[in-house]
Amino acid sequence: MSIDPSSIPNFGSQPEPDQPSGGPTAGVVVPDQDLVKQLLDQMGLKHAVDEENDLLAPWEEFRTYFMFRGEAQQHVFAVRTFYERAYTVDEKPQLHEAIDEWNHLTLWPKVYTNTDDEGVVRLIGEAQMLVGMGVGLDHFVATTVSWVQASIEFNKWLGERLGLEETAGDDEPGESGGSDGTGEGSEGSEG
Repeated sequence: MSIDPSSIPNFGSQPEPDQPSGGPTAGVVVPDQDLVKQLLDQMGLKHAVDEENDLLAPWEEFRTYFMFRGEAQQHVFAVRTFYERAYTVDEKPQLHEAIDEWNHLTLWPKVYTNTDDEGVVRLIGEAQMLVGMGVGLDHFVATTVSWVQASIEFNKWLGERLGLEETAGDDEPGESGGSDGTGEGSEGSEG
């Protein structure tokens, strides 16, 4: 299966009025890592597979993981973003106020804090959908693109909201390695 490049949403313009509906991407699929790689390639995003076999797209200030978990009908696709900026435990109340505002105003990613054993606080954003029974390819593509864009937007929004230095989150993904910034790997911060 392949992704029709015209199916990748351009949120800045309206679709062509004479564009036929349906077409080659109208089918139902059970997405997998190869499909997500193809989508990231078509979006022009650099990506790699980490030591836990999770697909990731690294930016300078965060990494976004594309993970599949569960089996059969309970198969879940999750997009989880680990933001690299470190905070102290004393800054946690200010962070909670900001992320509560974000979570209230937006659909995704839902953002939460993760505090490691040394007291370093980092933020994690996450969105997920059940895909085990299949999902429309157009819906999957549009949703995944939207989740990536929202992860980038959150990084910029938080920098503005907290009055932090200019963020580089809208640049091309970086060349950094496979760490997720928590020291725990992509699964270590699930709860």
